[in-house]
Amino acid sequence: MNSQDVEGSLTRCATFLTLSCNYDDETLDTVRDFFGTLPSLVKAVGFRNFDAGLSCVVGIGAHLWDHLNPGIKPKGLHPFKEIQGVHQAPSTPGDILLHIRAATQDYCFELAHHIMNTLGDRVKVEDETQGFKFFDNRDLLGFVDGTENPVGTALNEAVLVSDEDAFFQGSSYVIVQKYLHDMKTWDRMPVEHQETIIGRHKLSDIEFADDKKASYAHNVLTNIEDSEGNALEILRDNMPFGSPGNAEYGTYFIGYGRDPDRIETMLNNMFIGLPPGNYDRILDVSTAITGGLFFVPTADLLDALSSGEPLIEDNETSQASSGIHSSPEKSAGTGSLNIGSLKSAK
Repeated sequence: MNSQDVEGSLTRCATFLTLSCNYDDETLDTVRDFFGTLPSLVKAVGFRNFDAGLSCVVGIGAHLWDHLNPGIKPKGLHPFKEIQGVHQAPSTPGDILLHIRAATQDYCFELAHHIMNTLGDRVKVEDETQGFKFFDNRDLLGFVDGTENPVGTALNEAVLVSDEDAFFQGSSYVIVQKYLHDMKTWDRMPVEHQETIIGRHKLSDIEFADDKKASYAHNVLTNIEDSEGNALEILRDNMPFGSPGNAEYGTYFIGYGRDPDRIETMLNNMFIGLPPGNYDRILDVSTAITGGLFFVPTADLLDALSSGEPLIEDNETSQASSGIHSSPEKSAGTGSLNIGSLKSAK
């Protein structure tokens, strides 16, 4: 399957756009057209300098997916669930997520400009955040972010849907949250206390030994396992953002996973605690102000959605894993779904 650029390398710059829309026919047609034309927009802007590494990942929210009415829904797709714990993780509006990445901000800006021209007044901007790489991949709290990201085969296994939802193989899920930091309070803390909260040394980025970690350490609560003791990993592409003149300092959390449950489990551990009450102390200085969950279809499926035609169930796939297909054709010699032929005849 031709996945979107979920696994792309972290760039120096990023723009995150969360958009909402009405669900009238004209708006839905505009959104579908956008899905079909986005690759050409990325190519047209990125062609100026391939070294800029321009890319754009599109996520679709649960409500928009239902109104697009493709005939089947990814198993894990649902609105972001607000978490009420010691601290709150809010759920905020969002039908489309755009994760634009490039080596320089001008490419992110130019692509975002053309995207918004394409969508016009059919969408409402719920949030726009410009992220930047801060020194050696550190957040504004001074710690390296994304140290535990998987690589190689483990990365594929962590972020791409597989046989558990066969029709959507190669797709992904993404959860985003925008956090604002109370830097004055954080900076008053002794470095040793900051390190206890995170669970690793600030300067060297070396993780504490397990028996030296606090039970509420960030890297304790966000490291989860399945029933057999296997690590359940995600990909974090977090970026700092801020405006010193407005005393705004934050982290844009963006986590990709093959299912949303593993990310939601991490967030529940952070906000509610494990056990309840033993929450992530980083939340005492970092406040979540947005929260959204989106499905990231493969590039081929995104193009198929632009047709507006319903997808038709494939009996063989349905029996195996409740998947669908719009054509009896299979990829030659593999037995796998041929997503390129998703557009069914009316």
